[in-house]
Amino acid sequence: MRKFDPWPVFFKREWKRTWPFLVGFAVTGAIITKMTLNLTEEDKKNSPFVQRHKRWNKLNSVSAINNNFEERNQGCIEEEVATV
Repeated sequence: MRKFDPWPVFFKREWKRTWPFLVGFAVTGAIITKMTLNLTEEDKKNSPFVQRHKRWNKLNSVSAINNNFEERNQGCIEEEVATV
């Protein structure tokens, strides 16, 4: 005897309630994808949002953090070398 598989029954019953959400997510995703694919490099350069976050990323990038860390600790290293 075959074992009963509840998934087809579940999906058939729940589809009536969940299809608006799924269609809404699909339409929203398609619109966002279409809008972002239409952006050019010039749009990116002229965007105040991108410029604001570009500056923030430069300040918080790993290389900037490492450079800042090295600058702050340079005096400590020189003091240790002088005392030895």
